[in-house]
This record gives sequence, structure tokens and C-alpha cells, in this order.
Amino acid sequence: MADSPDASDAGDNDMREEYDFQSLQGVVRGKYAARYAERLRVVRLDADVADAFPDEVAVNAALRQFLAEHPRETAG
Repeated sequence: MADSPDASDAGDNDMREEYDFQSLQGVVRGKYAARYAERLRVVRLDADVADAFPDEVAVNAALRQFLAEHPRETAG
């Protein structure tokens, strides 16, 4: 079986030097970053709390139950 001419460099870097990303037209870095950040909510649970829940579905169910039992007061 023949080897590729680039076989010795296969694990180092897949990008070729001739790629010039700065010359691409219409490409905007971070174009969707704000939209992504709006929808993304990450909450880190302490280890003892995280151990009580098998997955995110269980966390969401517990929080929904808590919210149903403790309705928020509306400002007014």
C-alpha cells in the first residue's frame, strides 16, 4: 500500500501554508457570537449538588418544581 507524500506530517498540522484566510471576502469573525451568548446559560454546580443529579434533565425538573412551588413576586 502506498503512503501519502505528506504521511510524515499527518499528525502535526492539517492546515497548509498557502491558505490565506485574511483574503476571504464576507467572513466576519465572531459574527454569531452575541446570538450564541444570548442563548447560552452555563451554571456550575458545586460537587455535592451535582452528585444529587444524574443529568441536566434532572436538574431542570428540580428547578421547575422549585419555581412552581415558589412563584416569583412581580414588581409593580
